[in-house]
Amino acid sequence: MTQDSVAIVENFWREVWQQPQDPEAIDRLVHEDFVITSGGNHIEGRENFKAWVKGFQAQVLDFEFHVVETFQNHDGSRVASRWRVTGRNNGMMGTAPNGVPFEMTGTAVWEVGPDGLLRHNWVERNAFEVHGAVSRSDGTANVF
Repeated sequence: MTQDSVAIVENFWREVWQQPQDPEAIDRLVHEDFVITSGGNHIEGRENFKAWVKGFQAQVLDFEFHVVETFQNHDGSRVASRWRVTGRNNGMMGTAPNGVPFEMTGTAVWEVGPDGLLRHNWVERNAFEVHGAVSRSDGTANVF
């Protein structure tokens, strides 16, 4: 039987990342051994992930999370989701919290367990371009 893992991932986005953000929802949405691989770095365990989310959210003023599209494989064990974040810099990537507006786009590939809990997230985003935007007073993004 195929589970609706698109609904599971989009519920995660809605509860944790969209306003009003609730990082505590992570306790019931992800497995205790959850891993996020972000930019090649592994954050392991539900509590470490929750701390990572809270830290990320604190670095963005006027945080808005937008789902672009989400789809799953044949059995729902993998989900791909494209997303976009808009906001203003509050110290992202070690920069001064200058309030400069930015837009971040990314792709997340999720492993969803048969119990409906999220097990792993591999995420990539346009960090190079965002770093350029938040480190300049005019918000001009780096272009690669």
